[in-house]
Formats: sequence, C-alpha cells, structure tokens
Amino acid sequence: MDVAASKPYRPVPEPFERESMTSPDQACWAALVRRERDRDVYWSRRDPICRDRLVWQAQSFRHLTHLLPGETIVELGAGQGWFTRALVQVTRARNPITAVTFDSEMAPTAAESPVVERISWGGLSGAPGGRRFRYVVVQNLLDRDNASQLLRMVFGLLEDGGECVFFESNPWNPVFALRDALKRMFGRPRAQLLFSRPELEPLVAEAGFDDISARFTDFVYAPLTPRLVWLLRNLSILLENAPGVRALAGRILIHAKKSPGDAPRDKVSLVRHDNLRGAVSVVVPCHDEEMNVGPLADGLRAHFGEYLHQIVLVDDNSTDSTRAAIEALAADDARIVPVIRAPPSGVGRALADGFRAASGRYVLSMDCDFQHLLPELEDMFDAVAAGAEVVLGSRFSRHSVLIDYPFTKILANRAFHVIVNALFRLRRRDLTNNLKLMRSDIVKRLHVRETGFAANAEIGVQLALSGCALEEVPISWINRDRDMGHSSFKLWRSGGGYLRVLGRMALATRFGSRPFAGRGGEA
Repeated sequence: MDVAASKPYRPVPEPFERESMTSPDQACWAALVRRERDRDVYWSRRDPICRDRLVWQAQSFRHLTHLLPGETIVELGAGQGWFTRALVQVTRARNPITAVTFDSEMAPTAAESPVVERISWGGLSGAPGGRRFRYVVVQNLLDRDNASQLLRMVFGLLEDGGECVFFESNPWNPVFALRDALKRMFGRPRAQLLFSRPELEPLVAEAGFDDISARFTDFVYAPLTPRLVWLLRNLSILLENAPGVRALAGRILIHAKKSPGDAPRDKVSLVRHDNLRGAVSVVVPCHDEEMNVGPLADGLRAHFGEYLHQIVLVDDNSTDSTRAAIEALAADDARIVPVIRAPPSGVGRALADGFRAASGRYVLSMDCDFQHLLPELEDMFDAVAAGAEVVLGSRFSRHSVLIDYPFTKILANRAFHVIVNALFRLRRRDLTNNLKLMRSDIVKRLHVRETGFAANAEIGVQLALSGCALEEVPISWINRDRDMGHSSFKLWRSGGGYLRVLGRMALATRFGSRPFAGRGGEA
C-alpha cells in the first residue's frame, strides 16, 4: 500500500513511570509487551498471507461498526504497524488513528499515513492525553495474564456510545491446540493463555460493556498453500456459521459497546461524485416497517441527500402504521414518493410497482431495515461513478461480515449460486440480495414475475445474464435488533420460487447457452 510518509516515530511521555506500577500492573504490562512482540513475529515469519488477512480484518472492523469518516480510532498493541496500515487503506485515510504500542522499543516497519499518530504507552490507567475515542480495536492481546486490566483500559478509552472490536486467537483451533499441547508435554513456555468464546462474553460484560457479541471467524490457517487459501477463504463464511464446526475457527471476533449505546452519531455526508447528484431513485418495499421507515429515510438524506432524486416507499399492505409513517414523511419532503399497494401483497409485486414509479437515472433497490449499513452504500456509488452499470451488495464477499445469519439460509443460498454459476457459466457470489444499484434503462428491461422473495433472485440472475457491466461490492449482514421488528422471509415458503427462477432463466437462455436479453416495458 502506498501512503504518505509520516513523521518520525518518537515515543511520547508515559502517563506514569513503570517503577511506580504495582506488581499486578507490572505483570499485565509485561504480558502485553510479550503478546505484542510475539504476534508481530508470527505475522512477519509464519503467516504467508498476513497482509491480505489484515485487510480482511480491517474490512470486518469497518463493516461491523459501519464506520463514518472522521470518527476516531485507537488501536492498542499496534506494534510495527501492520494492522495500522490495513486500517488506513480500508478507511481511505479519512479517520484519525491513534496507534498505541506497549513496547517503547518498537517502531513501525514502513511509512504510515499522516492520519496516524503513534504513541508508546507504558502505563495501565488513564488515557493518552486524557482523550476518549469512538472506537478501540485490539489484535491478539487478550489472555489470562492481562484480560481484566486490558478490558478496563479499553472501557476507559471509549467515549459514551463507543464500540470496541477484538480479534483474538481461538484456543479450540486444532492447529493451535496441538501446538499448545506439545509445548505442555515437553515443558516449553506457552506464549498465550487464551480464553474460549464461552468465557469471553461474561468477562467483557464484567468490564461494563453492553450489546456484546462473540463469534468464530477465519478458517484460513496453517498448513497453507495458495490453492488451499483460495478454498478455505471461499468456505470460510459457510464454516463460520456451521453449528459445531465453527468452534474450530482460527479467531474469535468480539464486538461490544459502552452505554449509552444509542448515543447520536454525526450526520456525515458521503456524497463524492458530481455526476450522481439528483440522479438516484431509491425503491424500498415496506411491509409492517413502521419502526424502520423513518430512520432509513433520515439516514439516506443525511448521508446521500445530494444524490437523491426520490425515495419511493412502497407500502405493501402493512397491518401496522407503516402507511401513516410514509405519508407523514412525504408531507415533509417532496422527494419521498409514497406508493400504497392494494392486495395481494408480495415483495416482487412491491418492487415492480416501485420500479414503475422510479424516474431517476439510477435505481437503488433496498430493504427497509438496512439503515445501519448505509455508510457501506458509498462503495456502490463509487463503483457506478467508476463505470459500472449495475452494482450488487454482496453478503458473501471475502470481506463481508455475517452475524446471526441462519445457517439453513446460507446453505440454500450457496446451493442456489452453485447451480446458477454452473448452469450459466458465471462467477457471482450474491445475486439474491435486495441491494442493487442499477442504471434505469436496465431496470426497464427487467421481467419481475415472481411475487415473493424469489423476485430478488429473479432480478439478480437477469442482471447477471444481461451482459451489462456488473460489479459486486462487500456489505455486512447483521440480524435485526429487537426494536427493528421481524423479517417475514420463510425459506420453506419461498424455495419454490427460486426453483422457478432457475427453470425460467434456463429456458430463456436455451439452457444457459447464450446471454439473456430482456424486452423493455415488462417490469
């Protein structure tokens, strides 16, 4: 990665002298220094895909927190700056990053960005300069010698509503477990005394954090060959969510918040491209979404207001107050276009009606409960500005984050894509997600015949077969919070529609032998 050179590394004064630390503090500080050094040695000498892995993890951090430009990040145990540089790359050097090392003798191995401030911190209480940060990120530091003190330190560094993310080694990883057992057998010192996932969640809660999630991640570990890396990385999302098997992952990803978790975030505009100003119609099918429709509209206007031509909110026969919420929004903003549907209901019908009402040069289709991932839409607009005609938000990219995604739905989704890719000779990861940014003339050529959720797959396959310039960008998927209501998707009810899509597209292309060519005006 090419970044601008930073100022020479100079340790800043420590909050207090090490000699004044109590014995537990000294033991904790020594454990942190040891872990920081051992981790950097492992990355530099024993992990052949270290740089790629750290970019994956930086993307996971960004997607998990839905990072906005300008929000502050502190990285604890930054060492020689390996992960710091991945963070700069993924955040586009738009976030101030304070890289804290516990080892005063450690300096970065390469130039860093001007957004990075490096600090050598030998104390275990207080914060650098008394500051607080929006995010704290930690790589492979937690173990039984330092956990309580380190978690208290992280809690003290966070502002109210701030979030922390830990990437920690999993002691149930069979490769680590075997090495650890051999060290114990031969009386060799153990570099890490790790916690298992069941132990971590209560430990983090004891430090005062809320909304804690701990999940297994990353099946790309030794022994590694280029072909095996490719296979494991493609299987990783499946394995990370497979009951039983997921406990053998290489890492544990911990995400937690400091109350109050609903502290407001800045309204940051993500508008970057003049050619998209006033060009985008957003089409949102809404069924019993009274809790979500307002926050979604507010977020779209806050982050992408100058791109918006209209927001088409389609009330699909809701039984709650969704219609009233949509009409109230429309009364305050002429860009919000209500479409009130009569029975029968169905996602496919709602999308078709929404597409007919869309008059912008581009059409963005999305679900009503996507308000949390709005910052990630910036990547989709960037792709269109760079020349893509269609952009799909992919939940199954190598850089995507899936949390609490039902395993049966993952299996069904992956099976569907295996068949689609084999039948039509494609290489697509996620055609079935209702997060698509499309040029309007392409939308007019779509045939939306499925009435239910299978319409998302029908649209995606048609786009993939249309010959247009199509790009997939990674997005995250995190299950609905309790205050967001419940999804009405049921796999057993929708499965037949996906089979019909496969059959219809196979016949339309003479069993996949030529590109699909849609006729205009039938959406």
